[in-house]
Amino acid sequence: MTPKEIQGLKGFRDFFPEEFALRQHVFTAWRRVGARYGFAEYDGPPLESLDLYTKKSGDEIVGQLYHFVDKGGRPVALRPEMTPTFARMIASRASALPKPIRWFSIPQLFRYERPQRGRLREHFQLNMDIVGETDPLADAEIIAAAIDALRELGLDHTHIVARISDRQLLSAILNANEIPAAEHAIVFGALDKLEKEGPEAIRVLLQKAGLDSETSTRLLSLESASVEDLRAQYSEVEGVRVAADRVSTVISYLEAGGFGEYVRFDGSLVRGLAYYTGTVFEIWERSGKLRAVCGGGRYDDLLGALGGVHLPALGFGMGDVVLCELLKDLDLVPTEARRVEDYLICVTEAERAPALELARALRERGRRVTYDLRFRAVGKQLKAANQAGAARAIILGPDELARGVASVRDMTSGEVSERTLESLRKGDHH
Repeated sequence: MTPKEIQGLKGFRDFFPEEFALRQHVFTAWRRVGARYGFAEYDGPPLESLDLYTKKSGDEIVGQLYHFVDKGGRPVALRPEMTPTFARMIASRASALPKPIRWFSIPQLFRYERPQRGRLREHFQLNMDIVGETDPLADAEIIAAAIDALRELGLDHTHIVARISDRQLLSAILNANEIPAAEHAIVFGALDKLEKEGPEAIRVLLQKAGLDSETSTRLLSLESASVEDLRAQYSEVEGVRVAADRVSTVISYLEAGGFGEYVRFDGSLVRGLAYYTGTVFEIWERSGKLRAVCGGGRYDDLLGALGGVHLPALGFGMGDVVLCELLKDLDLVPTEARRVEDYLICVTEAERAPALELARALRERGRRVTYDLRFRAVGKQLKAANQAGAARAIILGPDELARGVASVRDMTSGEVSERTLESLRKGDHH
């Protein structure tokens, strides 16, 4: 077969060493933050029953899935998201797990979508969730963890902003504007497209849904309104007051934790997923050139619907595709770590055995060591050491071995010094 005939599938990635290094850089940062916030890591199978996804999202999701009937006649699918698996796992041990539950995972997810910048048919995603707590501090905690997962990678408040709202606040405002509950989903769907399509296009959608011009204007103004503006505008509406107090409390906790520069209230933020019941948030890079880096919120009824265990919960998902695009745009991709620290060079074939003994001693100290697998001239071995990114070349020749030493060349400066073999084995300093 020719290379053209064995290309990878569209929308799927090969991780060559440099791409894999970036992936591991991101995963390592995510795991550090998860540990610092007291979250335990978990995972589940990449293949689940198809019913697990249709139960949550309806039969229409099937068109977005990689699904098939297995050899036992069971309809199954590659996981498109982690929440159903998470719900199933929580339900299986709900009574035994101490609350609140703090779990995180970095699954690979699969969706049959049209590949474009920031969206592929597979991606890895950081999922962090807190289960069993309704206090607004839990909402602030999960948002803070999301922000820190990005700060750990070098992003700061000049790069990213967390936009925060509340679904109960939005529902109360729709009720105050005498929009029937049956039409809330239509209005939410229209507002959810505001970022992508702009206010005039959304005004048309709202008016098609039966809203008059004045009501449409009030809803479109949510994007720039503060919580205080909404309290004043709907001062007589208890539902607005209660929800506004809650979102204010979440934001005040974030400010107290040092995240004030990262957050802003955005009353028009909906998040398209229908299961959110309270706080919702998205983290965007400030220029708006890319899709949201992260999104999540409170979903107090979902675990009951999926797993039969009625526990309040909230969490977020942060995909690696958009994030890595952002890191590249901002030149925050680290240079690949040295693959090799020590490259052992033999002047003649007689030094092979002492070189292997030294290699073992260095490797047992945790150093990354390699050498030529066939004998070549010293110049070619030095060239190979340079190509391997070695920090130093350790040169063993007959004269050096007779004196129990080796020549050590710093591959950056070119400086050469002598070291005793004993000091190299032990890792003693000069």
